[in-house]
Amino acid sequence: MDAALTDFGLIDYGLVKWLHIVSSTLLFGTGLGTAFYMVSANSTRDVHAIAVVARHVVLADWLFTATSVVLQPITGFYLALSAGFPLSSTWILWSLGLYGVAGAAWLPVVWLQIRMRDLARQADADGTALPSLYWRYAWTWAALGVPAFVSVLVIFYLMVAKPA
Repeated sequence: MDAALTDFGLIDYGLVKWLHIVSSTLLFGTGLGTAFYMVSANSTRDVHAIAVVARHVVLADWLFTATSVVLQPITGFYLALSAGFPLSSTWILWSLGLYGVAGAAWLPVVWLQIRMRDLARQADADGTALPSLYWRYAWTWAALGVPAFVSVLVIFYLMVAKPA
C-alpha cells in the first residue's frame, strides 16, 4: 500500500473507504427508493396510502440520507488527503460543486416532504382529498429531484474515473 495511505492518520484507510462507499450507496439508494415509492403512492391518489408512504419517506430521509450527507464529505476528504490527491484536482472540485447542487436541491425537498406528509396525514384523518397545495409541492419535489439525481450519478462517475 502507498505510504501516503498509511502515514496520513490513525484511522484505517480501508474502513473509511468502506464507510464512504456504504454511505454513498445509502444516499443514492434511499433517494431513488423514496422517490419511486412516493411517485408510486401519488399515482394511486389514495390519500391513506400517500400518508403512510410520505411518513416513511420522511423517516428514511432522516435516518439514511441525512447521515450519509454528513459522512460523505468527512470520509471523502479523508480518503482524498490520505491518497495524496490535491483537493484542487478537477474531479474533486467538480464533485464538490455537484454535491453542492444536490444539497441545494435536497434541502427544499426535505421541507417539501415534511409538508406533504403533514398535508396527507391531515387529509387522511379528515377523510378528504389532498389539497391542491399538496400536488404543487409534489411537482416541485419531483422537479428538484432531477438535478439532485443527475448530480449524484455524475459524482459516482467522477469518484470511479477520477478524470484529469
